[in-house]
Amino acid sequence: MSTATDLPGFEVPLHRSLTEPILLGGAPRTVAIANGTLAAAVGLGLQLWIPGLVLWIAGHSLAVWGARVDPQFMQVFARHIKHKPLLDA
Repeated sequence: MSTATDLPGFEVPLHRSLTEPILLGGAPRTVAIANGTLAAAVGLGLQLWIPGLVLWIAGHSLAVWGARVDPQFMQVFARHIKHKPLLDA
């Protein structure tokens, strides 16, 4: 008898792009885009160049640190925000 792994035609290659998180400069893509947009709005829209750069560098550094600790930290954080606290003191 043959097992499921021996049957021809039932193998599918698993590409790395399907298993790894999408990072932009080391930070999750959505966080990097949101952070860049906010920093650009402050830097260009309000014409506050230094605070815009500081906001971008600080936000991106925090996002890179979070992605190193857990690449899916934004999904975990979003799920955490959606849940109501069980034991409210």
